[in-house]
Amino acid sequence: MKTTFALLAAAAALALANPAPAQQSVKLSIGTGGTGGVYYPMGGGLANILSKHVPGWQATAEVTGGSVDNLKLLGAGKSEIGFSMADAGLDALKGEDKFKGAPVPVRTLMVLYPNRMHVVTVDGSGINALKDLKGKRVSTGSPGSATEVMAFRVIEAAGLDKDKDMTRERLGAAESVNAVKDKKIDAFFWVGGLPTAAVTDLANTPGTKIKMVDTAEVVDAMNKKYDNLYAKDTIAASVYAGMAKDNAVATVWNILVVHKDMKDDVAYTIVKTIFDKKPEMVAVHKEAESFNVATQAGRSPLPFHPGAVKYFAEKGVKVN
Repeated sequence: MKTTFALLAAAAALALANPAPAQQSVKLSIGTGGTGGVYYPMGGGLANILSKHVPGWQATAEVTGGSVDNLKLLGAGKSEIGFSMADAGLDALKGEDKFKGAPVPVRTLMVLYPNRMHVVTVDGSGINALKDLKGKRVSTGSPGSATEVMAFRVIEAAGLDKDKDMTRERLGAAESVNAVKDKKIDAFFWVGGLPTAAVTDLANTPGTKIKMVDTAEVVDAMNKKYDNLYAKDTIAASVYAGMAKDNAVATVWNILVVHKDMKDDVAYTIVKTIFDKKPEMVAVHKEAESFNVATQAGRSPLPFHPGAVKYFAEKGVKVN
């Protein structure tokens, strides 16, 4: 008995002298977007899988104005992860446009899914093409959103002046839909995944028939000025109720971004967890089906974070 007690005492003393390493505690704030878009539910899904599957981690999805806000929050050290469109991310890295004089050392964690430009109106508005926006009441996206960045570029490429040729509002997707319903605006711009909940809401409103304005025709002009960031794409007529035909659109890729100073092991763990738990992300929003290790290279204009580079290298993919 004395021997057993002595052994137990010795073991306890050894444990005190050499305590087990504490689990790393990590708190992450994730910048998403408005509640009517795709970033917000997807960010909630990301927060859930990180908090659920990585011991010691606590992640929270925050409602924001979108890409530009998210990038500025990263730069200010007020968030750790952000959803962004590739064009806004490049502006932030270069310190251009909405980041003039205040560049953000942002890095890509992964390429997410394509973001399609929606120019949404309804029957009876008199709007059938981009040129018809002249003289109309139009929302170009909420302040701090990449929708606004891309909307301005589409309008410019269409030969219109955003300030002189239309009465412009700055509303998010959900607010834009309500404004259309209330006949306060005639059309709105929105860049998002498919389907976007707010647009689905408008399409399913009794007595309303939505019309989607084509934007693919201005992609070449946009790419000539903005580093070939955009592609011609399609929103199929089956995506939203009442669409008369497929919608030919301009598309840009969405990326998940972090500050360059994020620890490599944290960045690695985020990317690994997303791919390991991809089915849980798809259950939140089907755009997560686009998450693909094999198609990461060449789709982000920003350098990848070293932690992400390590993960993709392990999967046989070189991203930088």
